This record gives sequence, structure tokens and C-alpha cells, in this order.
Amino acid sequence: MKNSISRRHMLKTTAAAVAAPYVITSTALGNADTPPASDRITLGYIGVGGRGRSLLTEFLRCRGAQSVAAADPYKSRREAAARMMEGQAYEDPRELVARDDIDAVIVATPDHWHVPAANMALRSGKDVYVEKPLGLTVEQNLEIRKLVKQHSRVFQYGTQQRSMGHCRAACEIVRAGKIGKIHTLHVDAPNGGAGGSVQEVAVPEDLNYDLWLGPAPVKPYTADRCKTPGTYWIYDYSIGYLGGWGAHPLDLLVWACDCDLAGPMTFQGTGVISTQGLYDTVYNWDMTIEMADGVKMTFKPGQDLTKFTGDKGWVAVSRSAALTTASPESLLKTPLADHERLPVSPGHAQNFVDCVKSRQTPVSNIDDAVRSDNISQLCDIAVRTGRKITWDPKREVIVGDDDAAKMLSRPLRAPWTL
Repeated sequence: MKNSISRRHMLKTTAAAVAAPYVITSTALGNADTPPASDRITLGYIGVGGRGRSLLTEFLRCRGAQSVAAADPYKSRREAAARMMEGQAYEDPRELVARDDIDAVIVATPDHWHVPAANMALRSGKDVYVEKPLGLTVEQNLEIRKLVKQHSRVFQYGTQQRSMGHCRAACEIVRAGKIGKIHTLHVDAPNGGAGGSVQEVAVPEDLNYDLWLGPAPVKPYTADRCKTPGTYWIYDYSIGYLGGWGAHPLDLLVWACDCDLAGPMTFQGTGVISTQGLYDTVYNWDMTIEMADGVKMTFKPGQDLTKFTGDKGWVAVSRSAALTTASPESLLKTPLADHERLPVSPGHAQNFVDCVKSRQTPVSNIDDAVRSDNISQLCDIAVRTGRKITWDPKREVIVGDDDAAKMLSRPLRAPWTL
């Protein structure tokens, strides 16, 4: 357990001794289902809009956790979240991460804030749960991984399918080699689109727009800029559903096999980038990825699906159990030895809380998060350059294309940094 928890425990113990004979409530003492306050993991939230609010609801149900603070540039959102948890509301996330009584931070901002917000928390000695996709660039992905390891922090990626039993079982079958040598991979993810109003309108009184933009370029506020799907489909803030939805099936791909680590791989394909309206991320993509050892992968819009084909059969896995199939069907009932099993999660939020206490690695770790998100990023670069991109996964660089390599990073608006 990290130092801030030990110090908080000491302060509470000392305060109780000095304050006697004040009454100590049953909530403070805990019971069979609720540990005493000094033994609970304290949580803060950066971003409590739609997804952040859902995560808050999940974490409020977790054993051994106490939610104490929320930060959001929307006043109504942060105040509503603070009421739900009976905690403190902050406009600026820097104030939240400065609190030394917070053990871990849940980041569920728009995509362009994921890594800058998480990195602030990591540098403040806090563990982090980060919603998908990971970074806005490959550079951001590598930087957050460096900080997680440098500060020995617990990291959980918001790819909840790893906490679903049928997804784990399908990935175990593939990783255990039951479909034989893999030669083909296919990934589907829901599509993006065009549109969005470009007409400037007044910023809502409820919103600190400059803070919402944060490290992104300053642009006029429009009715569709700061809400779904704008937050996912505007290139200043995201690479679209290539990453925002692709994160889920690509995460299962790297959980089930290591084909992307075998050696240099190429990315090429097509996609549409609208020149009309506000939304300008890639959609209608059609990607071909050639991996080492002759493995070929396709990535297209469709339902959430990851399909692995080997010389002994295939397995297709989706968050929908009904879409998780195999050929032959008997593959899904293949007995596995204990050493062929993947980690079991009691639920994504609970798994994170448990690992913050135990200092174990959560089910959705930083290394795999970087691998899967980099695939999305490289697909985006290939579409935007219109060229075949070669990636060296060992050195983590684009090979032989200096202009494409420059797209591995983007400048951040001052004063924000990684």
C-alpha cells in the first residue's frame, strides 16, 4: 500500500485517540461488507460526463473503495457527481490530483485529455484507470507506459471485455494454440461518419470551454463540438472509431495472440475523411495489415468482432456471447490446463480496486493497451498519408518514411504537457 494510505491511516488513528470520547459511526468502523474508512481505496474522477458517470456508478458498488472527488469543466456534471458520492467537486483536474488523500484516479474525459490527465495523476503518485482509447498519438501511448512503470503505479485500461467470461475463454483457446498456427486475423468495429455543425454559437454558461479544450487547438465553439459524436469524430480530439471502438476488438486480439510482436509489419488501406462539416476523422476504412511470419489481418467497419483463423480451425469473439462462435464448434468446449488460463476478473472496476490494494497487475494492463492502441494509430496514419507504413514493434518506430514518422506525435497547447 502506498505511503499516502499509511499516512492517512496514522492520522485517522491519532485523531480518534485525541477526539475521544466522540462517537465513532458504524460507517467509519465498517462491517462485514464494508471495510473501515482507513482501509478503503479513495477514488477521484476526471471527466464525469456520460461514460464517466457510468463508471462512477460502477465504482460506487465496489467493495473496499470510497469515491471522494470529481473534476469536470461542466459545472452541472461535477456537482451532480459530487452529490452522488458525497464528495468534493473541482473545475480544474490539477486541484484533484494535488490531494494526497486520493489513492487512484479514474479518467473518462474526451480522448484528447486521457493521457495528459492520467499522467498528472501518475506524477502525483496515484494509480489510474483510463478509458479507451488510450492516447491521441503513439507518442502519448509510449509516455504513459513509461510513467506507469517509472512510478510503479497500477494501471487498468477501460476495455471491459477482458472482464467478460466468454471473451476470456475464447482468447484462452487461441493463446493455448488450440486453433493451430494462426495465419489470418480479422477485426470489425462500428463505423464513424460525417456531419456536425460548423456554425459558431455561444459557449454554455455551464462550461469552461478553454479548460475543456485543454491541450487541443483553440477552435470556435459549435453546438456539436463538445458532445457525442463530436468528441469522438473530430481529429483535434480523437482518431475516431478506428480507436474509440477499435480499442475493444483490437484489445482482444493482443490478449489472445502476439502476432503483432513477431517483427516488422505493414499497414495500408483506404478510408474517408470528410471535408464538409465538423467531423473529420477516418470512417469507411478498409485496412490490410501484414505481420511477420506470414500472418495477414484485415480491419473494417462492422460489428464488434475479432476472428482468429489457424490451420486447425477458427474462433470469433465479441462482447455479445451470441456472436462468439468457432469452427469446429467443439473448440469452445476444449479443456484447458491451469497454465493455459488467462487472469480472471471479478468485474473491471472491482478488479482495479482490488489491484490497487494488492499492487497486482489488473486484467487490462498498460503493455497490451499500448499495443492495441498503436494498431489504431498506425491505421490512421496509413489512411492519411495514402501510403504503406512499415512499423517496427521492437523499436516502436515507423521505418523508412520520415513524414509519416512525424505523425506519431502532435504538439500540445501550452501550458499543457505530457
